[in-house]
Amino acid sequence: MQFNAKRLGCAIVLCRLISCSALAQLEVRKPEGSSKQTSQVQGNNVGDQQTPGPLSADDGLSVIAAALDGRMRLTGKRDCSHLVHAIYARAGFPYTYVRSSDLYAGTDEFQRVTDPQPGDLVVWRGHVGIVVHPAQHIFFSAMRSGLGIDSYDAPYWKRRGQPRFYRYIKGKGSTNSQPAFVLTHRHE
Repeated sequence: MQFNAKRLGCAIVLCRLISCSALAQLEVRKPEGSSKQTSQVQGNNVGDQQTPGPLSADDGLSVIAAALDGRMRLTGKRDCSHLVHAIYARAGFPYTYVRSSDLYAGTDEFQRVTDPQPGDLVVWRGHVGIVVHPAQHIFFSAMRSGLGIDSYDAPYWKRRGQPRFYRYIKGKGSTNSQPAFVLTHRHE
């Protein structure tokens, strides 16, 4: 079950506003010896200077911003695991590509969590998405009808079983993984 277009539009606008304000406030630490200690984040290079550990709430918003960026167009394989892999890479948090069933079993690059935050993975056997609004149980993913959001409490997803939630661990992600999905700027 997917949300109607009006509800989808409202959710996307809300997430973009939240994401944009969070991204505008993020700072990235420069390595020691650099002439500047901090600088404003430009674009989607939040993950360039990563402090090891799980993604922060602000990092999670960067993932959502990459997912919901209307200026981006997706090319390549159109399945959920390739989509999520490409979005994380675009947000600056690369990892070695794995199928959704492997994510469900667990990988070294993600830690299982019980209290999801925006940007975490919501994973079933055979499907993966990105948590957008945990309080409302909303996630973003590639679905049969295309890219969109849905509630992981919807009857369709409940029939798939209990989802697992995973948070990316900075410093464990691959630095040279190439996404099968390519996110590019759309020229308008």
